[in-house]
Amino acid sequence: MLLTDKTAIVYGAGGSIGGAVARAFAAQGARVHLVGRTRHTLEAVADGLKDAEVAVVDALDEAAVEAHADRVGDIDISVNLVTRGDVQGAPLTDMAVDDFMRPVTDGLRTHFITARAAGRRMAARGSGVILALNSGSAHGSPMMGGTGPADGAIDTLVRNLAIELGPRGVRA
Repeated sequence: MLLTDKTAIVYGAGGSIGGAVARAFAAQGARVHLVGRTRHTLEAVADGLKDAEVAVVDALDEAAVEAHADRVGDIDISVNLVTRGDVQGAPLTDMAVDDFMRPVTDGLRTHFITARAAGRRMAARGSGVILALNSGSAHGSPMMGGTGPADGAIDTLVRNLAIELGPRGVRA
């Protein structure tokens, strides 16, 4: 199995994509830390997984993310699949500023906080992988509010992480 003896943290593991990623990592032998805000959804994902731990952590809370990373210890894989509160179905000209900005500020903040926590620990060990998943920056996405700008910012963050951490053995 590809991930035997590896430790993965999946932020947003209670969601459909996060749960699927966690199950795939576990199927490949990883010890999986399921992180999110709602215990019962995380526990539902954990049911049936061989080596999974559940942690209720708000990825917007810098201290909580750092404390959880300390408890995990060695982190081989960190993936952020946290829901950003995107408002969809309204034209930009009708959207409130706060609704437009929420995915930009919250999405970028959670990606920065989780990547920084993992990146520090991975760089100290000389290996690791930081993953981010989005699709809105590659093309226009009408009626998707701040999704595209948020994804563009996250893409840039990941490129910068790759440049800064790559020489230290961390892929992003």
